[in-house]
Amino acid sequence: MNAPLRLALMLAFGAIGTAHRAAAEGDPERGAKAFQVCAACHSLRAGLDRTGPSLAGVWGRTAGSLAGFDRYSPALKASGVTWDAKTLDPWLESPEKFVPGNWMLFEGIPDKGTRGDLIAFLHGIGETRNGAAAVKVPGAYVKTPKDLKRLAPEEQVKAIRSCRDSYFVTTADGQTHAFWDQSLRLETDGGAFGPASGAPVILQAGMFGDRADLIFAAPEEISRSIKHQC
Repeated sequence: MNAPLRLALMLAFGAIGTAHRAAAEGDPERGAKAFQVCAACHSLRAGLDRTGPSLAGVWGRTAGSLAGFDRYSPALKASGVTWDAKTLDPWLESPEKFVPGNWMLFEGIPDKGTRGDLIAFLHGIGETRNGAAAVKVPGAYVKTPKDLKRLAPEEQVKAIRSCRDSYFVTTADGQTHAFWDQSLRLETDGGAFGPASGAPVILQAGMFGDRADLIFAAPEEISRSIKHQC
């Protein structure tokens, strides 16, 4: 074996060894608890994306490559990064510094120990032993979201009327609810658990019942569903 090839192999195996040592140094159980800060934007259930992509199977995945997730920044897709201990540590410390111009709105985790625990957890859920994941994923991180196609009558919208700065929403139980226009958020959910086409839903978003989310299956349904009448 020639010297350049020997050196390249030594460097490659050294990098792999470093990555595995870094993952092994952390505590995956502590990492499972630390993942709570990530869970607001990421699930660990395959196919269930949130603000950010699902992190199921993230270990060894090329950054910006998850099929079906469209909100990757051009910077991340062009980064050429593969997620492992070597890359996850600087990413978790400062996403903007590691991949400038990416769209992840997260300042980072300054504590190296916490980052190590998270890396060990993410490595463990991607590693299998005897056909099962080496580290157990807490149920909250893979929980099935509320299916907006299967809601109670008081959450199923039958009519929407607008008048100046007010919205009046009539639900399937026959009740009509009035909202100041800045207290009613008009949203869309085109995912698997979103509302059926032509069947918007309303979910309470404030403790006093004065704020709500009005959710449609697609953007074009919004203006089509609202009747303007005073």
